[in-house]
Parts: sequence; structure tokens; C-alpha cells
Amino acid sequence: MFRQAASCSRSPRRCISRRVSTSTIPGHAEVIPEIGTPASSIRNRIKHRIASVDAERGAAVSPFLIDTFNRRHNYLRISLTERCNLRCFYCMPSEGVELSPPEHILSDDEVIRLATLFVKSGVTKIRLTGGEPMVRKGIVDIVGRLHELRKYGLQSIGMTSNGISLHRKLPALVENGLTHLNLSLDTLDPFKFEIMTRRMGHDAVLRSLHTALDLRDRGLQSVKLNVVVVKDLNDHEVPDFVEMTKESPLSVRFIEFMPFTGNKWDKAKMVPSADLLARIREKYPAVRKASDELNDTARSYLIPGHSGSFGFISSMSDHFCGSCNRLRLTADGQIKVCLFDAKEISLRDQMRTGAGDEALLSTIGHAVTGKKEKHAGMEDIDVVTNRPMILIGGRSIRRTPRLLPLSLMIPARTTVATGNTASRTPRLTHVDESGRASMVNVAHKEPTRRMAAASGRITIPRIAYELVTGDHGASDPAPAQAEGAGAEAVAVRKARAKGDVLTVAQLAGIMGCKRTADLIPLCHPLQLSHVAVTLHPTVEEQGAVGRAHRTASDASTGGEDGCAPATGSDTGLRQGPGRAPVYSIVCRATVSCEGKTGVEMEALTAVSVALLTVWDMLKAVAGKEMAIGGITVTRKEGGASGSFVRAEEGRGEEVLGGGGGGAPCVGSA
Repeated sequence: MFRQAASCSRSPRRCISRRVSTSTIPGHAEVIPEIGTPASSIRNRIKHRIASVDAERGAAVSPFLIDTFNRRHNYLRISLTERCNLRCFYCMPSEGVELSPPEHILSDDEVIRLATLFVKSGVTKIRLTGGEPMVRKGIVDIVGRLHELRKYGLQSIGMTSNGISLHRKLPALVENGLTHLNLSLDTLDPFKFEIMTRRMGHDAVLRSLHTALDLRDRGLQSVKLNVVVVKDLNDHEVPDFVEMTKESPLSVRFIEFMPFTGNKWDKAKMVPSADLLARIREKYPAVRKASDELNDTARSYLIPGHSGSFGFISSMSDHFCGSCNRLRLTADGQIKVCLFDAKEISLRDQMRTGAGDEALLSTIGHAVTGKKEKHAGMEDIDVVTNRPMILIGGRSIRRTPRLLPLSLMIPARTTVATGNTASRTPRLTHVDESGRASMVNVAHKEPTRRMAAASGRITIPRIAYELVTGDHGASDPAPAQAEGAGAEAVAVRKARAKGDVLTVAQLAGIMGCKRTADLIPLCHPLQLSHVAVTLHPTVEEQGAVGRAHRTASDASTGGEDGCAPATGSDTGLRQGPGRAPVYSIVCRATVSCEGKTGVEMEALTAVSVALLTVWDMLKAVAGKEMAIGGITVTRKEGGASGSFVRAEEGRGEEVLGGGGGGAPCVGSA
């Protein structure tokens, strides 16, 4: 590493020569400052230091990646997805997050295009993040395509993963060019792991860690373990993590609990890195400071006799903004120049409108120029307009981000309201971003008056209709003999033995309504103030089922519980000549309460259970001929989405919707 200097014939003083090797950095020759005289010593040493720093930085950095504080940004973090298979409390709000529509996420080609542009501009290090990058389809191929950028100066490809599904694909990722891996693991206790991540999977993370360590000799240059430390939760495990470095070539990094939108950050929960180091010194007095890499976020330490190391990422108590060289590209194509800054610019939108590389570089340069000297203090960091940590790869929820000047602004993401309804991207409310069932959080809502009405029908054969209405004996000239012979007579006796069909069905509907939360897993239990269920036998002409027989003017004659009184159609008096009549029982339910959520499900449950009870009561005589259909909400009042009355298109008549037949219902509360 050193060579002798040429002899100095004109000076008795000792001449010094140093050689700094940069052979580990592709494309760079040796830097050999010759220091021949004391007068040139300081100047040459300065040149030597500048040359060695430039060598470590690699290729020249484009002016577009140099900010006003002369920080050179040669490190790009690319989020590949907003999705994650864990729910770490410090990363994701408890109520979940609203994901960007799939079409807003950068495609593989868009990711590679931007990565290529950054690398050609001087980026030498790329790290893939998320969300959880392993849930991105084609992740192995993406790493392979990034590996091809080495010819432009890319030196390393890293990934930060939670390790849940990593171990199966890790060998292929390393083979395709992955060089650095950071695994997230905040506790060595499986039970506590479930508390912190709201999911199982502790064993899977350890399996990924062991797989990664086994790959150290096959191309994986670095394995690091990230541990977010929270006071009185896992801070007592710090010595146990340090002990892991004794036998394994592992770097454990303790990260201070940081504030992000929705993670309920509290300064009292943060353990300063200085306190943790003091605890470690009590057990390992020989611990010593290690030399830090250029622009490294962690302050590293070594323990004599240990194979690995440990360090601290002190974003809150001892920030490293002065040497920050990082830029972030979110999953939906926004560039962020600081993790704690809400400002962002859309590169995706520019690409999709045909912008060339020069225009994109100009936008990137504008963003980099706006980077502040340092982020705010821990009490002043913006957690209102900035994204939750999980969405550093996505968009913020129900918030409008602060943006750069108008010419470079991201399209606004405000919610446009019309009346009581909001215009937003349709999404399922009872599943989280990974597709798993999740109850809607209504804790922030105030109780208001809610009402809903629903209706449906069951079609039945004539014999069942006559049993329900009491006409079966009158239509049979010899009821006694009929009841004593044949399978039909046996069925009739069974049906009559069950009692009053309509009364039993009505009671069942009311009981079912009150048990909705027990029957439908994600429904909220509500204190109902009123439930009304009515059932009406009807006879209609073939083809008339589903047509309304009451007009809007009939609404004033509604029954006491908001359901229509029996009409001629209801009592079987309306039959056209030459057409086979259709027999059915129409059920209507009205439910109301003072609550934080609507009662549509309660009304639908009441109708469904009542009609199922009719089926059960009549199955002995009509099991093969009955059909339930047309169950729908006919009226709703209250709630953020407003009120509505289901009406027939082009008319003011309230009808049953859906694929089955319908019957008139006033639907008032």
C-alpha cells in the first residue's frame, strides 16, 4: 500500500510519499500525491483528501443532483410498492391507509427509466424499499435489470425488507445482482413481534436472516439488521441484539423512534442513542468507535472479539443532515428530497405526458435545489401533511401535501364533495390494503339519527299461498278427505303444525335484525331504537312482478311503520284474464337508531331472515318451487353519504330493486 518516495537531493529533510488505493472503485486510477517540500505539504495533503473523497464517491455527480449546500446526492431509494404484509405500529396508522390506484404506481419500465437517468447523472447506490418490496411482482427481474446499469457507474443494489417472504427468493436476487440487504426485526420475542407488527411471522424473518448470512460468500456483501427502539417496549432487548454480532458478520443498527403521520409519536417513547450506548458499555466496556463510511447514517461501534458490529441511526437526537446524500422515489413516481419533508414532485406525470430526459432532469434539479439544510426538530416535524412511513412509497390519506411551485406541482388530491357525497377512487371499505378483512373505524364519528328500509319477496305456489292466507280449506270441496290421503295432505299437515307463518316470520325478522352484528362479522353492534317488519301475501299477473303498483301520491297513505298497507294486489284481487297468477309474500323492514354508522345491514338482515323463515315454514309443501329475490334497500336517511329513496327510472315510484320481482313500499321512517 505504500512505496518509497524518490530521493531529494536538494533538501536534507525527509520526503514523504503516500499512495491511496482506489482499486476497489471501478473506473478509478490510483491517486498518488507527492509531497516533496514542507511548503507544499498542506496544499498537497488537501488535494490528496479531495481526490480520495472523489474516488469514494465514484463518477462525477451531475449539477442537477447537487443542492445549494453542496451536498452530492449519489444515493437513490426507490419504493416499489405501497403494500406491506405487516402492520408495524410506527409505520402504519391503526386505521390503515388508502392506497394509490394500481395505474398510479410506476411500471417496471418506468422504474428502470428513472433509475437509468439517475445513475447516468451520478447515482452509484440504489436501494429498493416499499411498503415491502418483496410483494412487488417481478422483483427478481427488476434487480436483474438494475444490475445492467453497472456499466453506467452503479456500484451497489440494496434492499430493505421485513423478511416475511424473502428467504425463498433471496438466492435468486443475489444471483441477479443484489449486493446489500437490510432486514427489519424489532424484537427477538415472537409474542412481542405480533404486538409490534400486528401480524405473525417471527420465524420467517429469522429464516431470512440465516439465509442472508449463508449468502455472504456468494455475492451478498452486507447484511444489516434494523431495530426500531421504543421505550418500555423493546429497549431492554438491545444487549441481546448486540450479542448476535459475536458470532455473525452482522451489523445491527438501532433506530430512534421517528414521527410520521398516524404513528402516535411521543418524545417520551424515544430512547436517545447516547442512552443506549451507555447501557451497552455497561456490559461491554471494551466497545470502541468504528470508522464510519462516507455519508453513512449510522454511527458504528465494534466490540473486540465480535464478528459483526452495531450502530445507531439518530435521526431525532443527533441528525446527519449535513452529510445527507439521499433522494427518494415513491411508488407512485414522486421525488422526495427529505424523509421528513412533505414536498414532492411527480416525475410519473411528466413521463406519461411525453417528457424527455432533459425535462425530467430539470425537474429533479428543481427539487434538489429546494432541499433544506436540515429537517425540523423532533417536536416540529410535519406529521400533518407528510405521508405515513408506509406511504413514503405512496400518497397520503385524506390530506393535501404541500407542493413545490405551480409549474411542478403534483396533481391535487383533494376530495371534492357534492352535497353529502364525496368523489373519490372507489375502494372496498372492509378490507385493508393487503385484501384482508378489516372493520371500519368509526371512533371519530358523532352519533346521529339513522334510518333504513329494505324489502324483498319470496314466490310460492298456490297451495302455499292458500295455507298462509287461510283459503286452503275453502277452495277444496272435500277438505277432510284431502287431508287424510296423499303426500300433499301430509305436507299440508306439517306446514299447519308449524303455526302462523307470517307471525313467526315477522318475529324472526325482528330477532335477526337485532343480531346482525353476530351474523355479519364486520358489522358494528348498534343500539336500535325501532324495528318494524311486515309481510304481505300478494297475487300478481305473470310478468307484473317487479312493477310498482303505488305512485308517489300514495306515499301519504303509508302504514304506521312506514310500509305500504295491503292493496288489491296484496290480497290477490288483481288478476288479468288469461294469465297465470304469480303468488308471493312481500316482506318490508324499517330500522332506526342513534348511532355512528348506518342501519342498512340491519334492515337487509331483517328481510332476509323473515323470508328464510317463510321458506322453512312452507318447505313441506313448496320446497322445490319457492324462490327468494329482490332483497334491496329502498330508503336510507342520515350519515355522511346522505339520504336516498330507490325510485323506478323516470318515475317517482318507489320499487324493489334487484334481479327478482318487487312490490310497492312507502319506506318512510
